[in-house]
Amino acid sequence: MSGELSSAGFFLARYLKTIMSIKSTIAAVAASPFLFAGAAFAGPYVNVESNLSYPDGDYTGATTDVAVGFDGSTSEGKIAYYIQGGPAFVHTESSDDTETELAGKAGASLAINEDLSVYGEISGISDEDSTGDDIINFGGKIGAKFVF
Repeated sequence: MSGELSSAGFFLARYLKTIMSIKSTIAAVAASPFLFAGAAFAGPYVNVESNLSYPDGDYTGATTDVAVGFDGSTSEGKIAYYIQGGPAFVHTESSDDTETELAGKAGASLAINEDLSVYGEISGISDEDSTGDDIINFGGKIGAKFVF
């Protein structure tokens, strides 16, 4: 038997390295609020969210976010806000591969009256372009919610 790692050994070593990296990232994100002692964050939370893609009825991929965040509102309650971030596991069906990226989002809503509110969100996730350079893919949404 040679001194080289088998493919199973290489996979296990890469898997353990990824897990340790993810744990370090989660710990750093969880500790970050203490760097902003003067900020008025109202409440921490953990958000696990999975978004799957089925164009034309065929599965093409999924992204699962594991985020630590903070949310709150103004004393009058008219404005609510949140910010969150953490690792995102991006699975692509075509290559049957899962990559670990970093993702985050921030948003706010404004109560116009007791029946109507408007909201907005900006999100981003790390990625790699076709030349291998690191990039951030940004997204956004705006909307209104009417309660009756």
